[in-house]
Amino acid sequence: MRTILAKHIIQPNNNFNLYHGCTHGCIYCDSRSLCYNLGEFEDIGVKANALKLMDQELSHKRKHVILTTGGMSDPYVHLEATNRLTEGALKLVIKHKFGIYVLTKSAMILRDIELYKLIDKQMKSIVALTITTHSDELAAKIEPNVSRPSERFAVLRAFHEAGITTGIWMTPILPFITDTEANIKTIVAQAKAAGVDFILSFGIGTTMREGSREYFYTQLDRSFPGLKEKYISEYGNKYICPVPQAEKLKKIFKEACDQAGIIHDHKLIKNLFVKNHD
Repeated sequence: MRTILAKHIIQPNNNFNLYHGCTHGCIYCDSRSLCYNLGEFEDIGVKANALKLMDQELSHKRKHVILTTGGMSDPYVHLEATNRLTEGALKLVIKHKFGIYVLTKSAMILRDIELYKLIDKQMKSIVALTITTHSDELAAKIEPNVSRPSERFAVLRAFHEAGITTGIWMTPILPFITDTEANIKTIVAQAKAAGVDFILSFGIGTTMREGSREYFYTQLDRSFPGLKEKYISEYGNKYICPVPQAEKLKKIFKEACDQAGIIHDHKLIKNLFVKNHD
């Protein structure tokens, strides 16, 4: 762990991050890319003055909006169990009467479910979990240090039963690993069973660039011997890497969501980001 003194917390787009880096160990994580300059990724940077700054910044915001977190660093990294920065941030969201949209892979979020319920009562809470495979066994290889998919679906069910809007980020879909019709259909079916409102898919594939690519290939050699060569042959140094049957799987995904009554169109998902209360 290392300490960071931040200059500000809330970004112009209303996003905030309380930590730098992550210990979940996902082999495909784009945040490892050198362009983000996050340093030693597993050496978590903790913004020691985050809550003080956030309190000040929220007090000066004229418009109450839905804040977002979880894009660059999971708000429920392992250190959150003791540091409790995310818990503190949620209490500030309640204090200043804002809304919250959080993205995580961790079942630790259940610890704060009462806070999310309070936020939703005064404005709006949206809870999304990334799920890239329905298989706990496969997830242990590609997302080794975080809650298994079965746990994440249970989290989504709990938040749904609490009346919170819930969603899934079904991205990335890894070529030659998770890019199967059965995987996508099962994720959608389990999402329906958990009462999920929406599933976001940003194309059927993955991304790779300097920093993240090297780590990804090292992990492929460890868990999927021989697959790195297939990636190199298929994608070279490309950043955007769609699966070979991307269009077919996109159609399957859309049809499965339509049948399940789950929103998947990005424009319609935006409609969910409307305050419960003015």
